[in-house]
Amino acid sequence: MKAWRWLFALSFLLLNGCLVTLKDPIPANEAAPIPLLGEWTRKNEWGEQQYLEVSRAGSNVYKAVTYVSSPDDVESLKEYGFTVAHHGNRWYLSVGLPKNLGANFALAGFELNKDNELVLYNLDVDRIHQEMDEGVLKGSTFETPEGDGALLSSPLEQVFAYLDDPANSDVFIEVARFQRSGQ
Repeated sequence: MKAWRWLFALSFLLLNGCLVTLKDPIPANEAAPIPLLGEWTRKNEWGEQQYLEVSRAGSNVYKAVTYVSSPDDVESLKEYGFTVAHHGNRWYLSVGLPKNLGANFALAGFELNKDNELVLYNLDVDRIHQEMDEGVLKGSTFETPEGDGALLSSPLEQVFAYLDDPANSDVFIEVARFQRSGQ
């Protein structure tokens, strides 16, 4: 499970392993904000210094590399590709998941705040399940060892419209806060 905790810290797999996912990734139609690129650091939940390097991996495709102590620490080094979209006042990202978690794409949010911090958000899977039960969003439930996830089947524009609505701002749960390395 140690390998997963880096992905957890990136908010891609937080909330006890319960995920909000999409069948397809966010299309690579939009560039990430330039300040997202670079090196970030934080102390994680285990008191370890964690590093995050975000770089371009292609046209509107990005790569996040996480590690503890040194990029030479092969055990802690993890790499994830992702795409982004900006809707309303929010930024979103999607990252591919392994087969044991459905091989879909986790959906999360992020912001670059005025204090030069990168704040990552997960979506409250229980709230999303409730919205699916009430017919606000379409989707299905899938099981993980840590709990039930949500696979959304509503069109992406409908999902973004729901998430952009200020009345739904409590669906976002802060999961990590990084500072620019060297600050």
